[in-house]
Amino acid sequence: MDYQIINSQNAFEQATEVHEAVLFYFSTLTCSVGETVQSKVMDLLSTDYPRIPFCFVDMQFNAALAASCNVFVEPTVLVYFYGKESIRKSRNFGISELADAIHRLYWLSFPE
Repeated sequence: MDYQIINSQNAFEQATEVHEAVLFYFSTLTCSVGETVQSKVMDLLSTDYPRIPFCFVDMQFNAALAASCNVFVEPTVLVYFYGKESIRKSRNFGISELADAIHRLYWLSFPE
């Protein structure tokens, strides 16, 4: 699955405006737990929620952006629907817990 790297507040805001739904994954490249969870989140999106793009925010190089989103622990997932934060999961969360949180909003937004 391809993903976008978010390097600025402007890029973050643009992603929320361009996409009906978008997932932001806040972590660092040196976090082994974050790396493992990242691959699982990407698999979840590509398998079950393909219309939600994955955007990576490296907290080490984008501390101001992370702080502006009130993200202080890694990994943190923020899911936006229609420009508004709808889901927030931090540190210890399960993939099935994230999937359950996304499911209803996804199918309301993208009925097929």
